[in-house]
Amino acid sequence: MPKENLNDLHAFMAVAQTRSFTRAAAQLGLSRSALSHAMLALEARLGVRLLTRTTRSVSPTEAGARLLSVLSPRLSEIQQELESLTAMRDKPAGTVRITAHDHAIVTALWPRLLPLLRQYPDVQIEFSVDYAMTDIAAQRFDAGVRVGNRVDKDMIAVRIAPDLRMAVAASPDYLAGRSLPATPQELTEHCCVNLRLPTHGGLYAWDFEKDGRALSVRVNGQTVFNNTFLMLQAALDGMGLAYVPYDLVKPHIEAGRLAPVLEDWWPVFPGYHLYYANRRQLSPALALVIEALRYRAESDRASATT
Repeated sequence: MPKENLNDLHAFMAVAQTRSFTRAAAQLGLSRSALSHAMLALEARLGVRLLTRTTRSVSPTEAGARLLSVLSPRLSEIQQELESLTAMRDKPAGTVRITAHDHAIVTALWPRLLPLLRQYPDVQIEFSVDYAMTDIAAQRFDAGVRVGNRVDKDMIAVRIAPDLRMAVAASPDYLAGRSLPATPQELTEHCCVNLRLPTHGGLYAWDFEKDGRALSVRVNGQTVFNNTFLMLQAALDGMGLAYVPYDLVKPHIEAGRLAPVLEDWWPVFPGYHLYYANRRQLSPALALVIEALRYRAESDRASATT
């Protein structure tokens, strides 16, 4: 339906409800003559009389009453929705969908977004745990989280966490009677807890770095997971060495439940970044989430890896 027809229908509804061209014209900001001509044109296009006119009043015909009963609730719904959209500019509301690594959600997203959710009850956040290099546009996510050096160049990236240090650790029970590996290559002689990446379908090669030298090692073991916290649990249960973020193993190392391995080879990666499509105008809810997650080194320095 052309735009002008929708305007004419709105005008018809005003006349039929007020039963007066004069009052309807004042309500719509039109002249009485212009409104009368618009109604005549509408009736001509529809091929049916909608209004009964007398010198003293105007009222809907049977066809007009039928049309009014259909138009009134629908145009009211449209008006209410437009008003709701306008209100969203000033009051954040709606759902923000984020895909992220489980470790990123637990350590970087949830601690900062929990207060936001409590402050803004009309904002909903949907978390999707995924290790894949998700195409957020194709999968209809508002944002995703990756380490900084793996963000697509056509995306806007906002740092949300300090640098990420990876660690290798195993339980004292597993290490008992075994020689510790002196180099990453010697990990092939040990039972290791593997991570399967959905993007390529293969097992993740453990990355290491020392004195400017970087290398990757493919390891073997009895267990394969696609979840960081289950890998940690497997190491605690004596199933071998695990390669996980240092902040997860640190309390277990300090408590003696795990022992560090190859500590001088542990690599450091750029911290987690929130990435989103380059849009001219963000939704208020997404803008709020971005600002809440933005990493500020001064206030977060205590949480940086050591």
